[in-house]
Amino acid sequence: MNGKKLFAFVFIVLIILATVIGTSPYFMKNIKLGLDLKGGFETLYVASAIDEGGVVTKESLKETAKSLLRRVDAQGIAEPEINPEGNDRIRVKIAGVTDQTKVREVLSKPSVLNFRGPDGKVVMDGGDFVPNGAKVEYEDGTRPIVAIKLKSAANFKRVTTELLGKQMGIYLDDVLKSNPNVGTVIDSDTATITGTFTIQEAKDLANTINLGALPLKLTEKYTQSVGATLGQKSLDDTIKASIIALVLIMIGVIAYYRVPGAIASFTLLTYTWMLLVVFDLLNATMTLPGIAAFVLGIGMAVDANIITYERIREELRSGKSIYSSLRAGSKTSFRTIIDSHVTILLAAAVLYFIGSGAIQGFALTLIFSVLVSLISNVFLSRVLLQLLVKSGVVNKPHYFGVKEAEINAL
Repeated sequence: MNGKKLFAFVFIVLIILATVIGTSPYFMKNIKLGLDLKGGFETLYVASAIDEGGVVTKESLKETAKSLLRRVDAQGIAEPEINPEGNDRIRVKIAGVTDQTKVREVLSKPSVLNFRGPDGKVVMDGGDFVPNGAKVEYEDGTRPIVAIKLKSAANFKRVTTELLGKQMGIYLDDVLKSNPNVGTVIDSDTATITGTFTIQEAKDLANTINLGALPLKLTEKYTQSVGATLGQKSLDDTIKASIIALVLIMIGVIAYYRVPGAIASFTLLTYTWMLLVVFDLLNATMTLPGIAAFVLGIGMAVDANIITYERIREELRSGKSIYSSLRAGSKTSFRTIIDSHVTILLAAAVLYFIGSGAIQGFALTLIFSVLVSLISNVFLSRVLLQLLVKSGVVNKPHYFGVKEAEINAL
């Protein structure tokens, strides 16, 4: 018996177990749940230009998504997901909200900000304002006013020249918010709204303008909503099913492959912990499709071990020694395992780049599952099995589930 090899095996196992047991509660607590598990809603918007004949650009789509994000932030909602998709769509995912109706109203409200002359003609619209460019300032150090950042000083100079001595109405959703007099030509990229505002009224007006300054109009394409109770039930059922599947897999591989099966079960637990670490480091959101990919990854991890162990058993049946069988089986199975994992990685990459939403979440989790399983259930599994074999503790074919009668003499 080689005491050093056995000590190394025991040391590695204990260190990993201590790390997994000690840190798992922290990682489990920090997992960010998606709306299908936590409750919430998902909405897909189709964007169109404010001006007739205008076009939707990538930049305007990004700016609109940022404006929607500011609207959600103003409601005090944590970690919303608002992302442009394709050429004219924006997907909004918000989990954990208690009043979905209110948030959807804020998002779907067709807030259009414009400046109009006394005849009602629009002289400046949302495309002329810098997104989130309105803020409260103080005239003479005491009187609050609202300053609005404009994209073009020349354009504002032209408008104030045309309306000199007249009133210029500020409308949001066709509702007059302010109607200041144009007392002088303004050659500046900042417009100011003066009046008898209180500080709070000035702040509210600035916030209203910022919320309204969307570069594009949005039309709701579809919405799906998941209640908090249903989301929690889905999470509980999914976790329960995953644990049952994991336990059954571990029992099966241990019963059939004996000592290698026990090592495979240990590396499965390590795989699960490593994937939790990856989710935490990436601040990723766990969804039902993600959990499906997670469980699928467990199956692939087990499959990698089974391929290796079956090759080792074949070598043992041919009459080779334990160590020779281990080396030969590991070598011949490695290419098969790599080929299968690369194939799955390519398929997942295609799903990620051509898919969207839940499909991308599934694909991304699958990619990380494959990469993590290569570390835990290919390399770590082989290292532990080699240490145990070299220690002399595992020195009989029956430790691998091979009967003496199945072994052919060389």
